[in-house]
Parts: sequence; structure tokens; C-alpha cells
Amino acid sequence: MKYIFLSFMLLSACLFFSCSKEENENFRIEGLTMENYPFVDGSTSTAPLNNLIACKLLGYKYEWQQAWVANGLWQLTTDLPYEFVSERIKSSQTHNSFINLIDNKAEIILSARKMSDDEKQYAENAGVTLIETPVALDAFIFITNKENKIKSLTINQIQDIYTSKIRNWQEVGGSDNPINPYVRNANSGSQELMESLVMKNIEISIFPEDYESEIPGMLPVFSTLRNDVNGLCYTVYYYKEQLVREDVVKSLAVNGIYPDKKTIKRKEYPLVAEVYAVIRSDLDKSSAAYKIYELLQTKEGKVWIEESGYIPYN
Repeated sequence: MKYIFLSFMLLSACLFFSCSKEENENFRIEGLTMENYPFVDGSTSTAPLNNLIACKLLGYKYEWQQAWVANGLWQLTTDLPYEFVSERIKSSQTHNSFINLIDNKAEIILSARKMSDDEKQYAENAGVTLIETPVALDAFIFITNKENKIKSLTINQIQDIYTSKIRNWQEVGGSDNPINPYVRNANSGSQELMESLVMKNIEISIFPEDYESEIPGMLPVFSTLRNDVNGLCYTVYYYKEQLVREDVVKSLAVNGIYPDKKTIKRKEYPLVAEVYAVIRSDLDKSSAAYKIYELLQTKEGKVWIEESGYIPYN
């Protein structure tokens, strides 16, 4: 009798875990189809997560592949039809995705930052309020050419470099060469993070015109620094580690702490950035978009976030 009872308990446990695993893998939003899937948008770096969510909810296959037609970037390739992706899962970049959400051209966006001041003003003028909820952790990192001897900068040193108080790598422990500080274009996710997390209302200098200091896209940051031994710029950790992957530039420690998943998760690295699920406050709570917004805050959603390469928000 004892053995029959133990066998029954073991079988029950197996059935429970099997069912739980199946439920997690087959999580669905009731009634969701490709025809009524919400209009999604987001930052460049959040595109893989948006696509992974769609595949999970609609039952399509996906895998990470290095796409040589996209300059060697790693992409989450899916079996989702091209027409569906181009219509329903856009990646308009950070600023444009906020504008699309405010203009009701998107129902939910994933963003690597909160709204900028001018986006808040645009929303206010349109009579729209947004709800920004952190769902994942990322980090704002500084990168240089691999040949640069510098391993770490302090936030004060970075501020001094970008206000032209420090102009030579020798002043921060490097070789006797001029520093070429690069910036991103206004309203890009990286530039807004630079201004809010690092500069903190300190105005960035206008740099000498012997080189083009503004880089208009995320990927060109890497090709620029690959070819400029004296360059310094910034990006987000997820883009470098999950999408670029190739060892073309090196990350710097900030205040002596190197950015990796452990230091970001523990928030030891000083420039941790949050990734947000953003919706309009008037979004119908029975809509698929709202259910995706809720899903990203659940245990199942955090598993998907981690699978995409992000660190789930605790």
C-alpha cells in the first residue's frame, strides 16, 4: 500500500510539472489571431523581444541567426509572415515609436528609455497621457576601439571629456593622443540616456569639425569606433552583447565597475537603464495590447524577457 501511494504521488507530480511546462510553452491570449494582433512598435534594441512575444502568442518558430545582409548583426529570425511583421510589429526607433503611440498608430511600445521632454510636450498638446512600466533591465555603456589602453572611466571624467575639459587620453591614464568624443543624434534612445543618466543637464560641447562627431544610427557607432583608435562613444549593453556580439570594440568599466549581467542585475553598475512597456492611459483593458502589457509583468512574461537576452525587472 505504501508503494502504491508513493507511486501515485510521483505520477501526480510528473503530471503537474508536465502540465505546468505545457501551459507555459502554450500560453495564449484568448481569441488572439494575426488579424487582430495589436499594433506594436519600439526601440531598435527591443525589436527581438517584440518579435519573440508575437511568436510565443501565435505559435510560430524563431531562432537567433547572424544576418550577413544586415552587417553581421544577430537577429531573431521568425516564421511570421513578412506582411504581418511589417504591419503589426514595427521598429520605428525610440522617438518615432513614442510619437506613433501618442498618435494612436501603435497600441503598445517597448522602449529603452522614458519619454523625453519634447515627447511629453507633444503628448500634452495631444491630450494624451502614457503609462510607462519597467519590464526589463539594460545598461548604458561606453565603448572604445579595442587598441585603446583605457579600461575604466569615472562619470566625472566622462562629463569632463564631453564638456572639453579633458581632451587627451593621457589625462585619464591612456596614451598621448587626442580624444574624439562621439555623440548620437538628438532624440535617439542613446542620446537621451546620455543626457539624463550621465550629463544631468550639463551641456555637451560642440566638438572641433576635424571629424564628424554625430553618429546617426546605432550600428554606425561600432564601425566608427572600429576604425578610430582615439574614439569614445556609447550604446546600450543589450545591443552590443546580444545583437552585435562580434568583438569589434571594447566596453569600459564606469567608476571601476564593468557592465555585465551580474553587475546590471544587482544594480552595482552605476548606469543601469530600464526598458519600458508603454501604453496610452485610455487603452481598453480588455484589448490584446493591454493583455500583452500585463503579461510582461508576470512570471511567464519574465521568462520570455530573459529568453530574449534581457534581464527581467524585479
